[in-house]
Amino acid sequence: MTFEQEQRHVYYDTDLKIEAYHLTGIVQPFPNHFHDYYVIGFVEGGRRHLWCKDQEYDLSAGDLVLFNPRDSHRCSPRNGEILDYRAVNIPADIMQCAAHEVTGQPYTPFFTQNVVYQSDITSALNDLYTGIVELSSRFEKEEAFFLLLEQIFREYSTPFEQSNAAEPDNKIKAVCTYMEDHFSDNISLDDLTALAGLSKSYFLLLFTKQVGVSPYRYLQSIRIERAKKLLEQGIPAIDTAAMTGFSDQSHFSRFFKDFIGLTPRQYQKIFQTDKESKKEASLIEH
Repeated sequence: MTFEQEQRHVYYDTDLKIEAYHLTGIVQPFPNHFHDYYVIGFVEGGRRHLWCKDQEYDLSAGDLVLFNPRDSHRCSPRNGEILDYRAVNIPADIMQCAAHEVTGQPYTPFFTQNVVYQSDITSALNDLYTGIVELSSRFEKEEAFFLLLEQIFREYSTPFEQSNAAEPDNKIKAVCTYMEDHFSDNISLDDLTALAGLSKSYFLLLFTKQVGVSPYRYLQSIRIERAKKLLEQGIPAIDTAAMTGFSDQSHFSRFFKDFIGLTPRQYQKIFQTDKESKKEASLIEH
């Protein structure tokens, strides 16, 4: 499989304020990481081996994938098969508002299953994905969005407060908070073990067990999520790299593509195109 055959597309919908994501022709493995947003995705073609929160899954066409914010996960191809995968990425605040609309109650959803094999929900998800990509009316997209969420909330979700999700202990929480607040600094393992008051080996084992990713991978995930927001605002990639703690732009670009599947410039272009479209529409109106 050559690089030219790989295609990665991200579409940002300004009405719903969510992303539609499409990977096709992909053989690249994705390293252990997490997101700050919810992911609802499905396998359109190919097969993948997925690791998520200490569980392993073999995915194939028709399988639904549900990730909560901070669910650690990684995947690799099975037997060299190429991947065709579609998903919507939903920021936590948008999901909370949508959940309130659907349930009528203040509600922070927690997906109770990460994988649903051969799910009929993939049809509703594809309707939403297609509506975003084909620039359907806001009415049509909102209808698809809420119908999808209603089905997922009913079958595969519970309020976060009732989820029994394991929380890291206070020492590990403090380290996570420190990295979130100082992600642009040159953080060392010594800094983190001093904060936790633990030996390096025990700290690494405890952190990885409780959080689901290693401290270094956690820090890089935080940096990538912050970098996405800066790129969306039009900050140049070279400045974004410096502002998020990467040693240089090439280092930043490599990590960004490993995590997101797009280069920083490719990702930023999505939002620049959207702004240009809005500007053109405004000029036409006037």
